Amino acid sequence: MITERVHAIWCRELGRDDIAFDDDFFALGGQSVIMARIQRSLIVELGVEVPVDQLFRNPTVSSISAYITSSETMTG
Repeated sequence: MITERVHAIWCRELGRDDIAFDDDFFALGGQSVIMARIQRSLIVELGVEVPVDQLFRNPTVSSISAYITSSETMTG
C-alpha cells in the first residue's frame, strides 16, 4: 500500500522510527534538503513525481499518500 511505502521513506529520510501517519513533516524537523531527498525517493521507489508545492501542501504521510493515490487514479 502507498501509505506504508511513503511512511518508510519518511522514517528513513527523517532518521526516525516513531512517525505517525498524521505527524507534520515540519514539526518533525523536516526542511528543504530532507524534502528534496523524499521527493527523489518517491520517484525512484514509487515511480511517482510529486511537485514540491504538493509536498508543502500535504505535510503528512496520510495527506501526501492521498495525493499520490488520487494522482495515479487521474493519470492511470
